[in-house]
Amino acid sequence: MITKRKRKPFIEENAIGQYIRMSPHKARRIIDQIRGRSYETALMILDFIPYRARHPILKLVYSAASNGNHNKDFDKTSLFISKAEVNEGTTIKRLKPRARGRSYLIKRPTCHITIVVKTLDEYEFLPFWYQEPRRKKFIFF
Repeated sequence: MITKRKRKPFIEENAIGQYIRMSPHKARRIIDQIRGRSYETALMILDFIPYRARHPILKLVYSAASNGNHNKDFDKTSLFISKAEVNEGTTIKRLKPRARGRSYLIKRPTCHITIVVKTLDEYEFLPFWYQEPRRKKFIFF
């Protein structure tokens, strides 16, 4: 099935890490700490947090900021993490040999991590013809 790629707005840039060999629960514990923070604050938190899950997340935050700086000329000091999510990936299955010719199944979880950064001075980057989507008004009787 062919799917159309969604057009990204002019004020955000993202970085996606797929099939990271880590439990999604452990990665979510770190992602919840940095969601909604500024870029510099998120880097400071990730530098001092003592968990193994911080290394791939730190690389993705750096990558998302570099994507914004290179592709859309964002200033790194005005970026904040607008969306950060962890989804469950495929489970890698391995066999561990046991006694008497038996084997046990070992399941190794993977996860997909998405980091989206936005700029604080968003109106500077919007073209003149861009409009926010209008919301429907609901009338209650």
